[in-house]
Amino acid sequence: MSINIGQTLAECAQKLGKQPALIEAATGHTLTFNELNTRADAFAHILSDGGVRPGKKVMLMVKPSADFICLTFALFKIGAPVILIDPGMGYKNLLRCVKGVNPEFFIGIPKAQIFRLLFPKVFSTITKSFCCGNSFGLLGVDICKKARTHRGLYAAFNPVADDLAAIIFTTGSTGPPKGVRYEHSIFYAQLRLIRDYYKIGPGEIDQPAFPLFALFSTALGAKAVIPDMDPTRPAKVDPERFIRSIEKYGVTYSFGSPAIWNVIGNFCEKRDTRIQTLKKVLMAGAPVSGDLLCRMYDVLPRDAEIHTPYGATESLPIVSIEGKEITEDTWALSKKGKGTCVGRSLPGIEVQIIAIRDTIIEGFDSSSFLKQGDIGEIIVRGDVVTRAYENNAQENEMAKIPDGDTFWHRMGDVGYLDSQNRLWFCGRRAHRVVDVSSKKIYYSIPSESVLNVHNDIYRSALVGIYSSKKKGIIPAMIIEPEKNISTPEKQLLAEAKELGAKSSLIKEIEHYLIHPDFPVDIRHNAKIFREKLAVWAEKKLEAEL
Repeated sequence: MSINIGQTLAECAQKLGKQPALIEAATGHTLTFNELNTRADAFAHILSDGGVRPGKKVMLMVKPSADFICLTFALFKIGAPVILIDPGMGYKNLLRCVKGVNPEFFIGIPKAQIFRLLFPKVFSTITKSFCCGNSFGLLGVDICKKARTHRGLYAAFNPVADDLAAIIFTTGSTGPPKGVRYEHSIFYAQLRLIRDYYKIGPGEIDQPAFPLFALFSTALGAKAVIPDMDPTRPAKVDPERFIRSIEKYGVTYSFGSPAIWNVIGNFCEKRDTRIQTLKKVLMAGAPVSGDLLCRMYDVLPRDAEIHTPYGATESLPIVSIEGKEITEDTWALSKKGKGTCVGRSLPGIEVQIIAIRDTIIEGFDSSSFLKQGDIGEIIVRGDVVTRAYENNAQENEMAKIPDGDTFWHRMGDVGYLDSQNRLWFCGRRAHRVVDVSSKKIYYSIPSESVLNVHNDIYRSALVGIYSSKKKGIIPAMIIEPEKNISTPEKQLLAEAKELGAKSSLIKEIEHYLIHPDFPVDIRHNAKIFREKLAVWAEKKLEAEL
């Protein structure tokens, strides 16, 4: 198999030809593997004729659709790195991302083209743009329409392992979004893991809530259904639509954030129904609770599997665990403040724990690995671990630790390894709080688990707030109640404080607040923006601090 995913699509087309490859749930539009590959080739010819060459960076702003998938495959075939930025991150972050990667070509729907024209300085590196959609000729020829009649095979670029395939941005949950360099070898390694570990291939039908995963499915010979939803707002998914397309097309597996499955699980539970065809679910993007897993097992077929892979934009996936092991073994410990068990290392991946540092680590010493059970910083190396950020030497120095001819990536997370070599996640490094008075370290996930057992608490957040009286940072707990509860806020706060007082993990924390709706990340709608909550809490407690 070629390491160019564009070429793997061509190989699938040769084998699977007239079998359905891609379906748009919103329109019912279906492409066979032959049609998908032919359309990708057509786009590749059109873009190549327009000057796009191997190594030329291309920004793609097209809604999740068959055209989005075909255009991405086309750019892989050309060897032109595709730049993908979540539009939901807000225009200021989006513009900052564009400035950081210097795209040379632009492909966008008319709305995106107008946005580009409104900020000419930011997009000054663009030498040519291609419009995907009808603009009545005002923004150029509609290449999507043109591709429907264009024919001819396109000989896919044959990359070496270090050739850049894409730049994909982090969610920015702990700072400005960063552009992560994805070489062709990284995509190929991910493809191999998905195929071999999760057993995805011909005969399977995927409905990915994250559009890019349709690339992996179709490149592996599986059919992909693009759901009728806004991928930038997974928590707002319409469960009826999402389930309708699963049942209509016989979807067998699906990848999505816990926010999606929380909506789907609640919807099915209230109606006492099961999603009969869905045999495999992957949840990632934030810690997955045992309660959510139990709810999902109740609405899936009896023999269904749920996997919760762990990783980051810079390295995904690196470890994984099956849901039954969580519900039957680790969840009871999680509720006692032991963190979230995310599983064992996947084949070819090494995970270690080192002492937490907030500074650059210039050299590596394996003797610094912490012993089992000790919380520290999670580091990883392996063939799915990306090498660098785009045009960001400072973050590269901070995130990578040289080790001879290889390197370790600092996940930015803290956790520990247990006696079974399972990794336990205890939160982000940046989210730990060191009390200025006691010097005690509080970790977000263990601390929050103390309050999350309360039936009326949807979730909680540990934050560090500045106290002028104590001249430093102190911890505070913020609570988001379940919707439509009858418990008065004053009573809920009192009960939360009582829970905290009984726990050795957070009994010294004095400040508790209620926030009606936590700010969350735009990609998964599940990672809590604790930094924003901390600013809010400082204002609320200004008189006391």
